[in-house]
Amino acid sequence: MPTREDAWNLLCEYTESDSLRRHGLAVEQVMRKMAQKYGEDEELWAMTGLLHDFDYEKYPTMEEHPSVGNKILKEKGYPEELTTAIMGHANYTGVLRESLMAKALYAADEISGFMFAVTYVRPSKSIHDVKVKSVKKKLKQKSFAASVNREEVYEGPEELDVTLDEHIQFIIDALKEKAEDLGLSGEGASG
Repeated sequence: MPTREDAWNLLCEYTESDSLRRHGLAVEQVMRKMAQKYGEDEELWAMTGLLHDFDYEKYPTMEEHPSVGNKILKEKGYPEELTTAIMGHANYTGVLRESLMAKALYAADEISGFMFAVTYVRPSKSIHDVKVKSVKKKLKQKSFAASVNREEVYEGPEELDVTLDEHIQFIIDALKEKAEDLGLSGEGASG
């Protein structure tokens, strides 16, 4: 199986955008924490999070993403559980989320991106100051981070059988651990 370094190099080869790379790193972190929570394979889950959007910058259409990337991953020897979960994170592919990992990826994706937006509008620009209540308030504002699919934000925790509040707190806590690396640690942070 390819290594984490292989996965990072693949992400960087296909993704030039710093924000999209950070999104991959954020979902990697959330997936690692979810694997710990559920007693699953941390490296596999984390790599799935890191690579879920690696092809998006070059292949952004629904016809291409994540299908083109999935073919690349298969050619490079990534396991079927990873490729199937990545296909399932996009509802329009029709690939069902049957594994716990696939459901976790779906639950981690949109909300992780949303957390960056919520953090950046905080006066401190720090994830350490983000509260569940403020995230839920921002979710209700359709114009705030309008590209984030609210339906998917709400469906993800349901598929994992956790409340939205629990899920949001879990995401906040996971991102806090890597806040500096992700550019979420506040005013002096890079990014």
